[in-house]
Amino acid sequence: MTRPAGTSDLGRGGGARLALVTGASSGIGRAFARRLGAEGYDLVVVARRRDRLEELVAALPNVEVRPLVADLGTDAGVAAVAEICTGRELSMLVNNAGVAHYMPFSQLPADKASELLHVKVVAPTMLARAAVPGMVARGEGTIVNVAGMLAFSGPAPNETLPLRRAVYTATLAHIVALSQALHEELKSQGLRIQALCPGVVATEFHERQGLDLSAVRRMSADDVVTASLRGLAIGEVICAPGVERADLLDAVFKADLAAFAAQSAQLAERYRTP
Repeated sequence: MTRPAGTSDLGRGGGARLALVTGASSGIGRAFARRLGAEGYDLVVVARRRDRLEELVAALPNVEVRPLVADLGTDAGVAAVAEICTGRELSMLVNNAGVAHYMPFSQLPADKASELLHVKVVAPTMLARAAVPGMVARGEGTIVNVAGMLAFSGPAPNETLPLRRAVYTATLAHIVALSQALHEELKSQGLRIQALCPGVVATEFHERQGLDLSAVRRMSADDVVTASLRGLAIGEVICAPGVERADLLDAVFKADLAAFAAQSAQLAERYRTP
């Protein structure tokens, strides 16, 4: 059967399937929840704001939607969601939650740095760890880890990218590497792993930072979700919704592997020359 553009085969099989979406109260997470609900998924939707989750439940009357209020910036919040990932038969996990601590390294308070690392590093890692054994046992499952194109911006000079922030950028790079490694480890067991790397998206994130991006062209959250689902259908591990030439990303990863393969136990010449 031919599917309309932007849909996927994620809802195949009999009966409702279950997806868990973090950061579901707004932006990309909300767009994922609405799209998956429209495709017939039952949902567990996770966020810190109960009122937003209740609105989402009301917007999806034709599927079962369980709201779960949890703060993924805390160990207790991560544990509460991980328990669901372990105890329910998840077909799909969308690690989307984010936190708006987009600040220069020298100005980032320790508590905010810790929260950012919990939300963007600890939570995606531990929720995937909780979900994967059940997915492996069932021989199928999908994990989408939402990162961003800033993951590839580490070498950019400040003149080129003055708003790039070190800790935030590093968390996204972690998500990319984690997703690539998990894909290689789990692809033979029927699982699909994707790192979703949008650029600037029209969500509340920048407004919470006090940044006015009204003059900047931004992709819609719905388009990001369309790219992700289509990317899964065509087998992409790294989905970059706004990058027309996928070969550019392929070149990055080939260069990574070339450098990895070029190592030896002998000290490189440039370090032996006084």
